[in-house]
Amino acid sequence: MSPDAFILDGYVDEPACLGVPPYLSPYIRTVAGALIGHRYTVSYLTIDQLRSDPQQVNRMNRADLFVMIAGVTVPGKYLGGTPATLTEIQQVGHMVRGPEKLVGGPIGFGYAAEGGQRAVRQVIAGFDALLTGEPAIALDNYLAGNDPDGMLDYSRTDPWSVTGSSIIRQHPDYPYVMCELETARGCAHGATGGCSFCTEPFYGVPKYREIRRIASEVAALHACGALHFRVGRQPDILTYGAGAGEYPVPRPDLLEKLFSSIRAAAPDLKTLHIDNTNPATIARHEEESQEALRAIIRHHTPGDVAAFGMETADPAVVAANNLKAGPDEVFRAIRVVNELGGGRRDNVPELLPGLNFVCGLAGETVKTYELNEQFLVRVRDAGLAVRRVNIRQVMPFEGTPAFMNNTLGKYERRFRVFKEFVRTKIDLPMLQRVFPIGTVLREVRIEVSGNLSFGRQMGSYPILVGIPLSLERGTVTDAVVVDWGMRSLTALPVPVMINTLPASAIRWLPGVGKKRVAAVLAKRPFTGLEAYRKVAGTSTIDSHLIF
Repeated sequence: MSPDAFILDGYVDEPACLGVPPYLSPYIRTVAGALIGHRYTVSYLTIDQLRSDPQQVNRMNRADLFVMIAGVTVPGKYLGGTPATLTEIQQVGHMVRGPEKLVGGPIGFGYAAEGGQRAVRQVIAGFDALLTGEPAIALDNYLAGNDPDGMLDYSRTDPWSVTGSSIIRQHPDYPYVMCELETARGCAHGATGGCSFCTEPFYGVPKYREIRRIASEVAALHACGALHFRVGRQPDILTYGAGAGEYPVPRPDLLEKLFSSIRAAAPDLKTLHIDNTNPATIARHEEESQEALRAIIRHHTPGDVAAFGMETADPAVVAANNLKAGPDEVFRAIRVVNELGGGRRDNVPELLPGLNFVCGLAGETVKTYELNEQFLVRVRDAGLAVRRVNIRQVMPFEGTPAFMNNTLGKYERRFRVFKEFVRTKIDLPMLQRVFPIGTVLREVRIEVSGNLSFGRQMGSYPILVGIPLSLERGTVTDAVVVDWGMRSLTALPVPVMINTLPASAIRWLPGVGKKRVAAVLAKRPFTGLEAYRKVAGTSTIDSHLIF
């Protein structure tokens, strides 16, 4: 009888890898493949499932081997799950008593509870060994009787990504699992040290996976029911397979082949999105970058986001932290992506940029925040659209220049003022621009149930959608936008059943509001659109009403 192994997913979030539900990281799949290669029968569980049912530890105790993957180096706010804390990781290590216990992932770089704190490397109590380097290779070495560490070698991990693909069937969100696809590891900008705060240079110079190997993994995942993919595990999608140097020239031909191969491997896929895109690449190699973006748009699905690691609009902070692009370069990159990706399909823009700001970096002053605000106003007033503006405080790790050289805590009040400015003066008009009232969002999946239910579409940085109805978690519905929050939308399921809609939802109908709810209720049931319009007037969602 084959031995049993248990994988506990504590979730990961790195500059170039996301593994918080509904995302499933490549680490989990290659670790599963390595275990299967050693003849283990593999079980999978998430940290959230363990939190909700601590008795699951009894299953883990019966296993022969226990592997936990965890670690966050770019903290965020999450809806689909909450990454394991260091305390929880160590508690798990002590609670699980039967099998050998291993832990791996970016937790090996260090830990901090949140942004704005230094992340310190420390011993993780309760485990027999730390899988250093690439977790699947370290595990394979350990099971072969060697030290539990290993350099990344795609010739070893690529076969495991195929054999481990079946693990997605055990994910609690299956089949709504976003498979994070790895195309590269390491950072070209690391040739000059990389950005002061970033952990991606820890992986060295870029190593690229072969297109045929990526396509084989996608085909295996698709055979197991996967329909949602993000080409997210790389620092800059535009430089996939490009040459040497800090800012290599994009290879549009390779991106065309990569994305067409993914499409061929999963012809009925529902999501194909990207993540990191270096604005400096677009600014320095605009013609090649435009061709590369066109190749992506030909094959992806709409609603896509190119995440720009801008960090700051202050040239002094750019210089002090060896950042990639200045504000004028980022502005040009935003315009290019808008020109190529601003067209709509399935009611949403094809591809828009997202901006990431990191605060607390070396060289920061009060003026830094003024420059950040001025830059965002410039973008807004130019009529350009960005899908998201993410703001976080730096969480510097040991081994990065920012660990000792930063301004953490120095401008805390100004940081809060900046966040409020963005939420009220930038986020809201951008949502109004990207998601006008009447926009129908396809396949919104409810993730938090309640009188006000919250859901998202599958995708890269999907917008949070609040639906003022009690909907069961896991419900999937099309929804029409009826209002905006600062970072979210209010929407109603379509078709809108006007004669049975609860009063709490009727107030969100355009033209109704709190003042006309009673009038609408009094006149129901309506016999048709004209009768309804006599009470509520005409709106952009009228075509979605059912009487």
